[in-house]
Amino acid sequence: MAEKGQASELDREEWLALMLDREAATRADRRLTNRLRLARLRFAEACIEDIDFDPARGLDRRNILSLAQGEWLKTHDNLILVGQTGTGKTWLACAFGHQAARLDRSVLYVRMPRLFEDLAMARLDGRLPRLIDKLARVQLLILDLCEACGYVEPTVYSGDCGAAASA
Repeated sequence: MAEKGQASELDREEWLALMLDREAATRADRRLTNRLRLARLRFAEACIEDIDFDPARGLDRRNILSLAQGEWLKTHDNLILVGQTGTGKTWLACAFGHQAARLDRSVLYVRMPRLFEDLAMARLDGRLPRLIDKLARVQLLILDLCEACGYVEPTVYSGDCGAAASA
C-alpha cells in the first residue's frame, strides 16, 4: 500500500480487509516471536522442516511428521528422545519445541542441572511453590538430561505424564 495509485484502485472494503489481514499477521508473528523467546530453546533456529532424514540416523520420516502435527500435545502425551551422544537429540527436541510454539503452545527448554539449581534456590528463598506453578503451566517442557547429570537424552514432556512416544 506504499503507492497511492494502488490504494486508490481498491474500494473501502478491500482496503479494510487488507489492513485487517496485515494486523492479524503482525500480531501472530509477534506472539510466535514472544513464545520462542520465552522458550529459551538451546537451538532457536531448529525447525521440523530442516530435519535430516538420512537413513543412517534412523529417523522415521512419517513418524516425525506425524508428531509435528501436534496431536500428542493435545492429548498430553510425552515424547522421549533417546540415542547415543551427538546424534542430534537436543536439536530435534528444540525443533519439536519450535513447532509447538507455532501451534500456539507455551514451551520451555531447561537443562536438568540448571533446573536442579533453580529448584534448590527456590526452596531456600521460599519461591518453590511459584516455580512449580510456573513449570506446571508450560504446555511443552523440554528437559535436557545432559551429560553432566550422567544422562545423555533430552526428554520432551507435554502436559501430564501420560503415554510416551519415541522418535
